[in-house]
Amino acid sequence: MQTLRFKQVDVFTSKPYFGNPVAVVVGAEGLDTDTMQRIANWTNLSETTFLLKSTVADYKLRIFTPRYELPFAGHPTIGSAHAALEAGFVGKKTSLRQECGAGILDLSLEEENLFVKGPRAAISDVAPIPGFPLASAAKRIDVGPVWVVAEVKDAKALAELKPDMAALGRWTETQEATGVTVFAKSDDCVAAIHVRSFAPAHGVPEDPVCGSGNLSVAAFLQSNSDWRFGKAYVARQGAQMGRDGRVHVRITEDGIRIGGCAVTTVDGTIRL
Repeated sequence: MQTLRFKQVDVFTSKPYFGNPVAVVVGAEGLDTDTMQRIANWTNLSETTFLLKSTVADYKLRIFTPRYELPFAGHPTIGSAHAALEAGFVGKKTSLRQECGAGILDLSLEEENLFVKGPRAAISDVAPIPGFPLASAAKRIDVGPVWVVAEVKDAKALAELKPDMAALGRWTETQEATGVTVFAKSDDCVAAIHVRSFAPAHGVPEDPVCGSGNLSVAAFLQSNSDWRFGKAYVARQGAQMGRDGRVHVRITEDGIRIGGCAVTTVDGTIRL
């Protein structure tokens, strides 16, 4: 029986069980793709990751939803970097390079927050999201995962959204999208915007705190030259699911970075 190190990391929070969990299998070089997908289906989290050795970066990361492999995802990237540092899979560093399906990504550790520079977004027009009280035209944002992004009229309308998940899943498949991420100006003093992300076609009806979704919102704002929230702001996500995540966003000339805290909630082994 093979035994591998296993961690579950809560991301975009400093308080356990308030962020978005990712399962991380450490030292997974001996696992094939089918086994990785089966484990991801079993954990039934929005993403499960596998840390492997790399010849071109500090480590290689493979990322799976319960149904598919992804080239990149935000909270799994940050949570896995946290796990790699904590487990000693990489040496103690304040900067890291991650190999993944989206290429080589740069990460930095700044006090409590881990930041990742996301893949450059490919942006195109898309049909309006059916059934959503939109305050803007929607755009299709491809950062590895593909999100249809739009602003809704206010934070109250955002909080009250109850999408028909079956219908939304079918619609996102027609758009060749991972899901829908919508945002609104915050109605509190904690964050600049509130965000919600839905990916029912990928087995994730609602993602508690979505890194790639927030990266896509930043790309949406940048593409519209919309600087109401500044080029560095904090997004809040997860209240409708009993979470309270914080995503730090930085929009610069050389790319968009997202970051936040991470905390390990499960630390042990997985048996195969």
